[in-house]
Amino acid sequence: MAGQQNSKQKLLYIKDILEQYSDENHIMNSAEIIEKLDNRYGIRTERKSLYNDIEVLSSYGLDIIKTHTPKNGCFIGSRDFELAEVRLLCDAVQAANFISRSKTKKLLEKIEKFVSVYQAAAIKEQIYIDSRPKCENEEIYYSIDALDRAIKNAKKVRFRYERRVATEKFSAARETKEFIVSPYSLIWSRDHYYLVANKENYDNLMNLRIDRIRDVEELDEKARPLSEVSSYVTGFDAADYVQKSFNMYSGTEEMIELQCRNELLEEMFDRFGSNANVRVLNEDCFSIRDEAFVNEGLVSWIVQFGDRIKVLEPESLKEMVKNRAKSVYDLYNGEQ
Repeated sequence: MAGQQNSKQKLLYIKDILEQYSDENHIMNSAEIIEKLDNRYGIRTERKSLYNDIEVLSSYGLDIIKTHTPKNGCFIGSRDFELAEVRLLCDAVQAANFISRSKTKKLLEKIEKFVSVYQAAAIKEQIYIDSRPKCENEEIYYSIDALDRAIKNAKKVRFRYERRVATEKFSAARETKEFIVSPYSLIWSRDHYYLVANKENYDNLMNLRIDRIRDVEELDEKARPLSEVSSYVTGFDAADYVQKSFNMYSGTEEMIELQCRNELLEEMFDRFGSNANVRVLNEDCFSIRDEAFVNEGLVSWIVQFGDRIKVLEPESLKEMVKNRAKSVYDLYNGEQ
């Protein structure tokens, strides 16, 4: 009975074998496919029957390429994900430090199944960098799932939020606070995953690292309308929000204008987008105008460019940059 059942599943097994063990550099002939069917699944078949099965799979839509050189056989051509796409996905997962090391390994193993075992091995050799920092929060999947449900249900959530604090013994301790927030969106930015939410008794948005969130509980209380705490009336625009946020700090949205050296033009387009409002000031400088959240994250981003960026407006941002520069100067000027 088992052999008969396996025989009925033969088409699926042939599909699995071709997807796992064939690609343009690893052509499988009929003898190799028949051998794997026998060794792995206990199914014996004749060449003629195998050829018929391959024709059925081809008519079904599986891209089976038949070849005669360098040897007679076939391989899977196009797949749901091309090799370059799988490489990008693997690299993104590996770079995402909000995914724990163990979950990174499991997720990469799943993604690699979209290509042959030989292609997966080549990807591993090139992108596995085990020394990259990874979070230790093993419940992050559960947090994401619970937060996603709460967002869809427009309900508030309660959770514990952990942060590390320095101690006197050159180590770090964990500090935990309880939050009740109205959740609006999950955003991946700068290799971190954030929850955009509104905390009770405040009238603005805040960004919370999801890898620091524990024990998410959806409440019966309805979430606060997004329009009450932001400029988004019809719905949350994640792309717009990330573009206006610097280092994922929240703050007041204002029109800013920066004077930049010409060598920063490409970098400014990368940050503000190709449709940013740019005008030439002189042969050395240009200005760029756009809306952004004015906060300490924006100040840090500006200060990193030194004298290559000058704030033209608003005045409040000018003062923040001046104060930051002065505090850095005072820090080093006071050295003994």
